Amino acid sequence: MEKEKVLFICVHNSARSQMAEEFLRALGNDRFEVSSAGFEPTEINPLVMEVMREEGLDLSHKKTQSVFDLYKQGRIFNYVITVCKKGQDQDCPIFPGISHRINLPFEDPAKLEGNYQERLVKTREIRDSIKELVTLFAEAVESGSIEKFCSLNAC
Repeated sequence: MEKEKVLFICVHNSARSQMAEEFLRALGNDRFEVSSAGFEPTEINPLVMEVMREEGLDLSHKKTQSVFDLYKQGRIFNYVITVCKKGQDQDCPIFPGISHRINLPFEDPAKLEGNYQERLVKTREIRDSIKELVTLFAEAVESGSIEKFCSLNAC
């Protein structure tokens, strides 16, 4: 069976899209070919690396990448999932081509306020929300019920 190609995108490819990519890779039963990218790639957020390590997922080897580079390579995806929170990231990128476009909005860990511990707690909450929706997405694709998933998650 051919793998479903999935691209998670956000502005910087430093947090939400990286977490979603790794969760789908880990939970997807080798059914998915997963990538993530951003409009203005930076470095992976250290809080994200820490909370993902708590889940047994090491992001220290990961690099961020540009949506434009994937486009220039001629990459095509079955699902393009933006993880930008509406109203927070007005520049959330799109990826051209024919695919299912889904938006699963999550708060950006880079914009969290408070001391280190408060930001770490909130990053864990974001991580857990991403893990939950990525798990439901994988189950929906595998069961052929992506429309139901989208109707329940307003994507």
